[in-house]
Amino acid sequence: MHVPDRRFAGLLVGIILAALVLLPSFAGPAVRVSGDHTAAQSPAEIAYFRFDYPPYPETFVFQLNDPAKIAQARQILQGDQSTPHVLGTIVKEPVPYNAPWRYHLEPETIEFFHSAIEVCDANISYVEAHLDEVCGAFLPGCEWCPWGSRLLEEVTLPPSSVHLYLPLIHK
Repeated sequence: MHVPDRRFAGLLVGIILAALVLLPSFAGPAVRVSGDHTAAQSPAEIAYFRFDYPPYPETFVFQLNDPAKIAQARQILQGDQSTPHVLGTIVKEPVPYNAPWRYHLEPETIEFFHSAIEVCDANISYVEAHLDEVCGAFLPGCEWCPWGSRLLEEVTLPPSSVHLYLPLIHK
């Protein structure tokens, strides 16, 4: 009888436990009641939003899981332009909800702003093309604040794409 390597067995147990803990929060897209989006949100809610950076044609999808930030994004979509732009910390890992980009924004770091310093400004495809340089001289601290970002819409993901994203290990 073959005895599995203990490291492999430990990793497998960790993956299964992480899946059991995380899967309920990824069981489907965020449920949104039509009408008033400023109502109190469930703390377990996850919402996805798309922005662009005119005049460039690319769009970028990010995830929010903070009820206050979700409400703020929805207010921006309803016309509040006091803080219309998106900023956050880049994670150099692809996620299915933001294809084709090889990076995404860490949900806990996302904020909305009116103006920011130039050192963190770049368009979506430029960040992709220079991803190896991100967090160094280009976009120090991995902070990205695309000045021209424009929130376009809240995105409802098909359940299959949500199930694909199960962040088991995050550095």
